[in-house]
Amino acid sequence: MISFFNRIASAGKEPFWLIAGLGNPGRKHESNWHNCGFMVLDILAGRHQISVDRLRHKGLVGQGRVAGRKSILLKPLTYMNLSGDAVAMALAYYKVLPARCLVIYDDVDLSVGQIRIRESGGAGSHNGMRSVIDRLDREDFPRIRVGIGPKPEAWDIADYVLSDIPASQRELMDETLNKAADAVEMLLGEELEKAMNYFNRR
Repeated sequence: MISFFNRIASAGKEPFWLIAGLGNPGRKHESNWHNCGFMVLDILAGRHQISVDRLRHKGLVGQGRVAGRKSILLKPLTYMNLSGDAVAMALAYYKVLPARCLVIYDDVDLSVGQIRIRESGGAGSHNGMRSVIDRLDREDFPRIRVGIGPKPEAWDIADYVLSDIPASQRELMDETLNKAADAVEMLLGEELEKAMNYFNRR
């Protein structure tokens, strides 16, 4: 199996990273649990002075440098279940290798406060990630999962992920989202294993 670092090297001189945060467009979804991917992208955009405001590839995009790496930030505007359309279009347009396509999304199977980094894998119960995998026709790209669980027993999962983060958990979620942004920066430093070892154990 070709290693992550060998795939990075094969990209040539100064290739792009594509950083896609998954979520739903519109003001009513801004504070939903399901919009954690958008929220992490907003943090990265603020830290690195990147305006994510160009309408392209069925999403909003911005270009700049994250952790010194040439990066495209992408917010799909297709709604969650069709997120893969925007990711696939941007990946093809910017000629990004899958090893440099980083997807950030919420995960109800992780507790609030947790994040997990993986080099590859399936979608689990997440429809947005399933769309990305289906459209790219592969699973070998890195991702960061942001914990939003556990779901309250009485709640339907769709109702829960589309509900707003309550004030009682906002501080912890803000810490978690910033931690996810930290993980992006470490990973882009081409230190995937270091990022996994550091963040996956916390």
